[in-house]
Amino acid sequence: MRSVALAVTDGMLHFELSLACEVFGSDLTHLVDPWYRFSLCGSGPVAVDRFRLEPDEGLDGLARADTVIVPGWADVDRDPPVELVDAVRAAHDGGARVVSLCTGAFVLAAAGLLDGRRATTHWAHTGELARRHPRVTVDPDVLYVDNGSVLTSAGKAAAMDLCLHLVRLDHGTAIANTIARRLVVPPHRDGGQAQFVRTPVPEPGNHPLAELLPWILARLDAPLTVEDLARQARMSSRHLTRHFKTVTGTTPLQWLHIQRIRRAQELLEGTDATVDAIATTTGMGTAATLRRHFNRTVGVPPDTYRRTFRNHGHANPEGRRPGG
Repeated sequence: MRSVALAVTDGMLHFELSLACEVFGSDLTHLVDPWYRFSLCGSGPVAVDRFRLEPDEGLDGLARADTVIVPGWADVDRDPPVELVDAVRAAHDGGARVVSLCTGAFVLAAAGLLDGRRATTHWAHTGELARRHPRVTVDPDVLYVDNGSVLTSAGKAAAMDLCLHLVRLDHGTAIANTIARRLVVPPHRDGGQAQFVRTPVPEPGNHPLAELLPWILARLDAPLTVEDLARQARMSSRHLTRHFKTVTGTTPLQWLHIQRIRRAQELLEGTDATVDAIATTTGMGTAATLRRHFNRTVGVPPDTYRRTFRNHGHANPEGRRPGG
């Protein structure tokens, strides 16, 4: 996926367009060489809010790209331009990975690329997308959806999440995290699908669990019970459960389970530890237990997750492998 083409036309949203340019169009050869070859493809000068853009090449250039990105579409009440829809469809038919940011999903849907697939868009427009394209399974509760060759995101910040997800797939976790730090954004927010497990860790602060939560995270390998946690927190089990609901939105054991799964994900991504060793480190006991809980929570087995999200050997800026 070495070349990225941004499909531009009148009426695109400048925020999503700009962040795609920032991630894929910046010169980051000091991180990965070669970086993406980036181009803007449009049928002529484009008006984007108060700006005008001059594309590098025509819409037929989309068919020569490995990845085609369609930014947000401002006026979802009207159909997108036929020439844009046709060019996006032709690029996908030619083997390109096609990505929509925010309401760019309406372009992909008009091209038929979302038929029979799960997809998302900005929450305010999911109902309209579902109404106009009933063959699309619209999920309003996720940040982005990865169908392999077709990916869609919700609005604004979720578009950045999807862009970083693409970098993560192409260049590994360490590079995606480095770019996130450069942009001062979270390195990995969950997409809402099973592979991206929500980690309800509250912000540091003055709350009843402020000392307990770090204590738990340092002991994920231990067979902790609610009674153990209550004893450490010097409160009753009932009060502990009430505070957990208030602070994390979940129960003590469910929170502990998610932290163990998230730790297993980190170890699978950034180390060569065996599944047996990871099971011990995360308090799952055996590889069979880890596989069962991981598959149930994440939706794929640990080995499949590792193959998908391994950092491909890219070192972090300090020259160490993550987790090493």
